Amino acid sequence: MSDYTPVAAGTGARARIQRGGAFLAGMIMPNLGAFIAWGLVTALFIPNGWINEIARATGAVAKDGVVPFAGQASTIVGPIIVFLLPILIGYTGGRTVHGQRGAVVGAIATIGVIVSPLALALHTSTTAAPKSIADLGPQFLGALIIGPLAALLLKWIDSLIDGKLRGGFEMLVDNFTSGIVGGFSALVGVFALGPAVFWLTTVFATFVDGLINARLLPLASIIIEPAKILFLNNAIGNGVLVPLAAKQAAGPDGKSILFMLESNPGPGPGILVAMMLFGPIAIRATVPAAIVVQFLGGIHEIYFPYVLMKPILLIAAIAGGASGVLMFSLFNDGLLAPASPGSIFAYILVA
Repeated sequence: MSDYTPVAAGTGARARIQRGGAFLAGMIMPNLGAFIAWGLVTALFIPNGWINEIARATGAVAKDGVVPFAGQASTIVGPIIVFLLPILIGYTGGRTVHGQRGAVVGAIATIGVIVSPLALALHTSTTAAPKSIADLGPQFLGALIIGPLAALLLKWIDSLIDGKLRGGFEMLVDNFTSGIVGGFSALVGVFALGPAVFWLTTVFATFVDGLINARLLPLASIIIEPAKILFLNNAIGNGVLVPLAAKQAAGPDGKSILFMLESNPGPGPGILVAMMLFGPIAIRATVPAAIVVQFLGGIHEIYFPYVLMKPILLIAAIAGGASGVLMFSLFNDGLLAPASPGSIFAYILVA
């Protein structure tokens, strides 16, 4: 972890926050290549991706058509973000706490959080309960929590039995202990942590909805940006903002500023440029690719680990989001439809 996130010195509150953020970022940064791979595949091949948009612009396919190869390639987008990325995060978190065996139980436990909305039919007044695996969304926050916790539980159990086994039984006990802890942690993910994360998402969404109803749009960034950094951007965007924006866009103006609150591609590049110029030397080389994926590809998740690494950047994210929304309000801006993914190109297409 220290290769990516230098340890903060000191014992004060600021140092503790930095160490906590560095620990979370340390679960993500080693897997940044997987995030970039997903971002590139998503930006290229989804229905609103670069390949299909270029094909439509040149007349190679119909206005609402897709390139066959792109349609086939895009089938990996969902499994990567729903399963692979959270499992990698849980695996890395478990490995950080208790080595390889901690990594295994962290990965197993993450599956429980991922499928919790499906198993318990979790839903809100604006979102339907998932009916199949295809309806599941990413559970990054749950993975960040349960991966280390499962490994910590295994580490504690190992400490209880360490040195108390006869020779030859160590491997048998280790494997069974890992299996039991992994299965138990997965059930905790399904029945406890999954609903807790869902409740937290609902709380964020309720606050955002209240600020919108009070016409305090710039202040909504105080809720939206921290929620995004916790990887709740899809829940806030698709669960709250898009339904409200669609109602506004159906009115006389034919557009809505609400489409722009969560999808704004502006704050991310500013944070990434700051990290490239002033961040830890070890991670500067990763930033240029992240800028391309975020600003041009619209994959905002790529810059969240950098904010977790330096939590003070959350202030920059909030200020950038609020100032952007203020400018949108002053100039009566709005989009005709959701900018998906939230790239500058998508904004141009639906402006």
